[in-house]
This record gives sequence, C-alpha cells and structure tokens, in this order.
Amino acid sequence: MKTATLGEIIKQSRERTGLSIREFARRSDVSAPFLSDIELGRRYPSDEVLARFAKIFKTPIEELKRYDTRDSISSLKKLMDTNPSWGFALRTVAEKALRGKISPEDLMKME
Repeated sequence: MKTATLGEIIKQSRERTGLSIREFARRSDVSAPFLSDIELGRRYPSDEVLARFAKIFKTPIEELKRYDTRDSISSLKKLMDTNPSWGFALRTVAEKALRGKISPEDLMKME
C-alpha cells in the first residue's frame, strides 16, 4: 500500500477546495512554479508556508506534517552513519513492514 506524499496531499487538498494552482499559489503567497514543484515532490515548503497551506485547507498543520519525511530520512541517515548496526536494524524493520509483519502503530508502542 503506497502512502501519499506531502506533495500529493497538498494537491488533493487544493483540488478538493476547488482552487487552481495559480489561485492557491496567490492565496498562500508562493509562486505557481514553486507550488507545482511541491506538488510534484521536487521541493518542500518551509514550516511557515506549510502553516499557510493548512490555514487555507482549514486543517491542523500537524496533519500535513505527517506526510513530510525529510527530517526523518535525514536523521536516520545520520544515525546509520554514526553506528552501522542501526542500518541493519532499520533494514530489518523495513523488511518486516514490507511483509506486513510490523505496523507504524507497533513501532510507536515501543517508545
């Protein structure tokens, strides 16, 4: 099961509100090309821009942040660089997740 990306969620939300890419860009004070890049996953909005998007969508910013994986991936890479055992452990978890043997909820219970 593919999880939607942040860009896909922004595009779906924009379309659901009935706004063109140009109108949404104008309302959120970003350029249409920048918004297009966000929706295509080539760029990411700052927290300030994401907050403006959330306000327009009338949704909590945390709902949009759930789909922003940048910090997570960067942090995991740093962790694996620091200790290669983390790389093995994370690959093991990823393999279990792909086989449906572990869920995000299972991982959250571990904390």
